[in-house]
Amino acid sequence: MSGGQHVATIDLAHDQAAVLADLISLDERFAAFALDSWTARKTTRLTLYLPSRPGRTRLGELDGLVRRAGNRSANFTVAPLPERDWVAEGLSGLPPVRAGRFLVHGRHVRSVRRANDIAIEIEAAQAFGTGHHGTTAGCLTAIEAALARRWTIRRAADIGTGTGLLAIAIARMAHVPVVATDIDPVATATARANARHNGVAAYVQAATAIGTGHALYRETGPFDLIVANILAGPLARLATDIRRIAAPGARIILSGLLPDQQRSVTAAYRNTGLRVAGARHVDGWLTLAFDRPHRQH
Repeated sequence: MSGGQHVATIDLAHDQAAVLADLISLDERFAAFALDSWTARKTTRLTLYLPSRPGRTRLGELDGLVRRAGNRSANFTVAPLPERDWVAEGLSGLPPVRAGRFLVHGRHVRSVRRANDIAIEIEAAQAFGTGHHGTTAGCLTAIEAALARRWTIRRAADIGTGTGLLAIAIARMAHVPVVATDIDPVATATARANARHNGVAAYVQAATAIGTGHALYRETGPFDLIVANILAGPLARLATDIRRIAAPGARIILSGLLPDQQRSVTAAYRNTGLRVAGARHVDGWLTLAFDRPHRQH
């Protein structure tokens, strides 16, 4: 690869895009690169951020993953990413997002805060999670519903934290310690900075890790509330690990899912002894909730 930062973009049917996102996240050649998605009515656009222009071999590898995802005609389109903060510029036009009591906004719209809002200020960054995606909004609503339950939460975990938004939401509402991890060190740094900016740095511990593979999970668990907003494939593979770090009576919230992935992910978690607690759809995306029973036979 050569040159400055580039983006590789492709538009696919929703199910093919979900499979391709899984394949990219599992491929050691591309897993370290940031991947973004944007859902339209009939297609999902995937954008992969590359440190330099991909050569013919690397581009062929990407297109090979497209074929494995079930599309034999589409290819990635590659373009240079100019030396401008496109994400921050895009945020300037984004409206605030309300999900229950949570209000997620950029600094350009602080004036919309209301007295009873749990306001979280997140600027667009090199990590996923400004609240405008259906998966994030679904998780925020599920978090509020979980925290409204009459039971004590002592500690929580956010797997695949991105900007740290969900960890911050939990800390702001429940005032409990939250372990927030991400495979991407840029996301980890972003989450840590956002926690400071939103006044919950004392509650949020951000660390770089794959899945639950960090000492923080062993040292501070088990957890009474766990959220993981990633992708269907990794979520299914993490079922046993997430069950292991869940305290008796814990609520587990999962997203990053398309509706047709509900059956396979639900089966993976039910096989570990977890109980389905609910499902919600936001903008074509699915958020699932599970409980770990207090007693299991």
